[in-house]
Amino acid sequence: MTMVAYFCAAWCLVLLCLNFFAMSVTARKCRARERNLPPPASAPPVSLVRPLRGIEAFSEETLRASFELDYPDYEVVFCVQAPHDPIIPLVQQVIAEYPNIPARLLIGDDYVSANPKLNNCVKGWDAAKHRLVILADSNALPPRDYIQTMLAAFVDDETAMTVSMPIGSRPHGFWALVECAILNTFQARWQYGAESVGIGFAQGKNMMWRREVLDRAGGIRALASDIAEDAASTKIIRTQGMKIRLVDMPFEQPLGPRKAREVYSRHVRWSRLRRVTFPGYFIPEFQNGAFMPVLLGAYSAEILEGPWLAAIVAVSILAALYCGEYQLARLCGWTRGWRFPFAMLIRDAMLPVMFLDACLFDDFVWHGNAMTVREEQETAG
Repeated sequence: MTMVAYFCAAWCLVLLCLNFFAMSVTARKCRARERNLPPPASAPPVSLVRPLRGIEAFSEETLRASFELDYPDYEVVFCVQAPHDPIIPLVQQVIAEYPNIPARLLIGDDYVSANPKLNNCVKGWDAAKHRLVILADSNALPPRDYIQTMLAAFVDDETAMTVSMPIGSRPHGFWALVECAILNTFQARWQYGAESVGIGFAQGKNMMWRREVLDRAGGIRALASDIAEDAASTKIIRTQGMKIRLVDMPFEQPLGPRKAREVYSRHVRWSRLRRVTFPGYFIPEFQNGAFMPVLLGAYSAEILEGPWLAAIVAVSILAALYCGEYQLARLCGWTRGWRFPFAMLIRDAMLPVMFLDACLFDDFVWHGNAMTVREEQETAG
């Protein structure tokens, strides 16, 4: 038993070191500063493709932000699947207000996969004029230096894509704060940690492609090889021996109000998608969050010294991790406050439940579409 206790203590220390390494990498890349990066001297033209569906809490603001970028040469292509979508009049109104920015609204559906977002993007990709193409979700809020920030991450010729994960902002209510705890100080730190060791992943919120890279694989329809377009993007890029880079200072996604069921459903859906698209990376996820380090540390202390030390170790590990996360949020200018530690605690209680849920079940709902991760195998086939 003593050897088991020492092994648990050693693995707890490994997990803690990994967490703090990822936090330190993220703090260096995302430290808050003025968003005033100038465009490069010879700014290449860029196409911004935005798939839309329905009116969301911040739709007008995110639409207008597409036209207020501090960049000299870009076009905007909006994509809507249904001709009676309520977002269409708002898009037409905003386009009319900015006549100096080339913009189009494309309506129609090109079915290439079980992924409705990808189907919506096909016509936009085909219509995009430029060799650099950004695919940006409807709820992403681009800052004025959006395009040049993504361009700056193209550090060499091996870079095929630059990416920004969503950083939750403007939470209304406790469960929106829990989503901030998931997106910001948790998911962001692991994404930056992975990139720092050479295994960057695409994330569909904001992706800037070198168009020729995807065209070599068969164009945007090649993303139908996986149920999630960002997973397919990652595999296509790695197959070509190229890299995915993350931007410095990732872009925000204003959240507004959230319900517990919304937050849980969204993130367990992503978990199920990771299970089928990257099983080798998914399996270790049960060690994410504070649950496993606390369990291992408390167990080893219990075996070696007794319950009194187990309690002290558990509290110390929680305090160390949460102080580190809170400091990360402060340095990066992300959402925090006196309720944030409670949000982190709820998140870490949810993580093992979501992991188990993702292992046991396949079905989910995405933008009103009933889907199953089993379609990943069907699509790939």
